[in-house]
Amino acid sequence: MYFSSSRLAVVLLILVVSNTSATVYFSESFGEGWESRWVQSNTKPDHETGKIGVSAGKYFASEDEQGLQTQSDARHYAISAEFPEFSNKDKTLVLQFTLKQEQNIDCGGGYLKIHPALFQQQSYDGDSEYNIMFGPDICGSNKRIHAIINKHGNNHLIKSLVPPGSDTYTHVYTLVIKPDNSVIILVDGEERKSTTLEKDWDILLPRTIKDPSQSKPEDWVDQEFIDDADDQKPSDWDDEPRFIADPEAAKPEDWDLELDGEWEAPSIPNPQFRGEWTPKQVPNPLYKGEWEHPIIANPEFKEDPELYAFDSFKYVGIEIWQVKSGSIFDAILITDSEEEAEAAREPLLKRGPREAELQKEEEEKIAKEEEEKELANQKELEEARKKDQEAAATETAPETAPEAETAPVEAVAEAEAEAVVEAVAEAEAVADTEQPEKVEKKEL
Repeated sequence: MYFSSSRLAVVLLILVVSNTSATVYFSESFGEGWESRWVQSNTKPDHETGKIGVSAGKYFASEDEQGLQTQSDARHYAISAEFPEFSNKDKTLVLQFTLKQEQNIDCGGGYLKIHPALFQQQSYDGDSEYNIMFGPDICGSNKRIHAIINKHGNNHLIKSLVPPGSDTYTHVYTLVIKPDNSVIILVDGEERKSTTLEKDWDILLPRTIKDPSQSKPEDWVDQEFIDDADDQKPSDWDDEPRFIADPEAAKPEDWDLELDGEWEAPSIPNPQFRGEWTPKQVPNPLYKGEWEHPIIANPEFKEDPELYAFDSFKYVGIEIWQVKSGSIFDAILITDSEEEAEAAREPLLKRGPREAELQKEEEEKIAKEEEEKELANQKELEEARKKDQEAAATETAPETAPEAETAPVEAVAEAEAEAVVEAVAEAEAVADTEQPEKVEKKEL
């Protein structure tokens, strides 16, 4: 068949578009009407079932960042949503979501599960069958990202330890499973693990096994050291007993022989005791090394190029138990395109740093307010002390002022009294001098 250059270009363009088109199987940001899309399980009694609501948390840049939040401590949560059934055969599968553990979780799950078509939403619990479970699980010092694959009715955990985000801000978790059985786990767009289903999950039988027809020869010597036949035990080795009487112990003064019996000093470990004698060890001349079991190909091993594939995906759920509630799930995405997931992830990556900034701003504001309040309290106390001092000075002023005023008056009165005394004395002196003259005149 002949194609013109223009027609060939159109055909190639169609092929490129069809090969690069992305399918979004499920997307949820918990906006208006989310309650109609999610079904809460009624398996557990009310006193065991946690309350679920929508919240953006304490720190957020926009109300649009709200997600599904656990709101009851020490409770079980089981809620799910349905989407059109699909198979990931011959396709990449990407599961992505955000999680904010604003409560600084101490023990509880933060993962999602993807279920097949036979799943029952109303009776959702921990025994419900799922294909994949992915997300962080934290309890005390045990912190890891679960990536569990269900195959042949068995749940297979990832063998590698993949650490989750461990702060109180939003993190983006991404799981990528490809048709070549490779797996990538990302946190905030950064690769935390790149592996394969065969390597990190015990789904298949091992490729090699120990040869069941082989066993260690009876005459195989794997003892590296032996006793030195020339080494002899010293003759005085056992002279010292293990315990001796405490030389520093003394019989109590009130010890009564009749009532207490014969007094004996308590025993203590003998520092001279050398323990059980053993001969020196020397290299064994017959040593052949550690025997290694021969390894052979496992005849029962069967390669499975479709470990990644599942016939049915139809539900996504949150089935967790938490001691401390407050986890916020958001931006759940299931797609067959890594590019679609990356494009959705880019704006989400700004949330965590912005939340940290907002928390820092609030803490600085609170610290400043507390500092200003402390300064105001100090100023108020200082003013109160000053007023008390002024009041005390006012109360003591009437008692000290008269003393200051009467002191000069008393001095003046004393001076006047002395002047009077001197005047009287002078008058008497004058009288004494005039009296003889009068007498003499009388006599004449």
